[in-house]
Amino acid sequence: MILSVRSFALTCALGVLGAALTACGGPAAPPVARQGHHAPATSAAPPRPPTLAPGPAGLTPVFKNGPRSRDKTVALTFDADMTADQGPRAAAGEHFDNPKLIATLRAFKVPATVFMTGRWADEYPREARDIGRDPQFEIANHSYSHYAFTDDCYGLPTVSEDRMRGDVERAYAAFKRAGVRDAMPYFRFPGGCYDQRSLRTLSSVGVTAVQWDVVSGDAFATDADAVARQVLDGVRPGSVVVMHCTRSAAPVTERALRTIVPELRRKGFRFVKVSQLIGASAGRH
Repeated sequence: MILSVRSFALTCALGVLGAALTACGGPAAPPVARQGHHAPATSAAPPRPPTLAPGPAGLTPVFKNGPRSRDKTVALTFDADMTADQGPRAAAGEHFDNPKLIATLRAFKVPATVFMTGRWADEYPREARDIGRDPQFEIANHSYSHYAFTDDCYGLPTVSEDRMRGDVERAYAAFKRAGVRDAMPYFRFPGGCYDQRSLRTLSSVGVTAVQWDVVSGDAFATDADAVARQVLDGVRPGSVVVMHCTRSAAPVTERALRTIVPELRRKGFRFVKVSQLIGASAGRH
């Protein structure tokens, strides 16, 4: 989003049956258990990521922030934007990735949710795989093409209603192709723009739409301190902050993080992923 401002792996342990044979061809004796030996336990299937119940008339649910509780949690989210027609710009040297920002999050040990477009994953498959396999992060869906799902959305091209579901599913296919094992069932509308039609169209996909309550203002910003101040002034318990990890469109975000992270920690905030906030909102632990 640019603003101006799944297979459960059910693992079954295989028991190995052995029989101890007596000498001289006698009958098989019952197996004797070794002291301290335990049969391998069956691994439990990974838990399903928390989602919200469908909205009225079965519409795709929309999540904006977590509980406003004494547990001062905040989720930093980063949109990895790249529209379907920006390939030539990438080929010419424009950087839509931001490895330094991801490295800074790792250095600060800040968990985060990356809303990635499928086009970005196709352009940077090694980075997408690296982020997706790091337990510190989770990858969620930001469409394939980064085309808007409504008309008049910050000048973005518009995806037609009959292609909306396919655009979301195409992004998940791109993540899988890049080696991302478990992309989350969360979707962020490009530009944050949605309406009843788009919520209804995506209801069969089974995603929770994730918005935000704090706009960082990092898109096209040149003043890292101003971005930091906007975030620090807006964060409340349960907040979802929208930022970007695209160098060309958000060049000062990494610098702003160096102020935002220690200051929020000083104020007693704890960083979590969006899935944790949704889980808390849904009453799941």
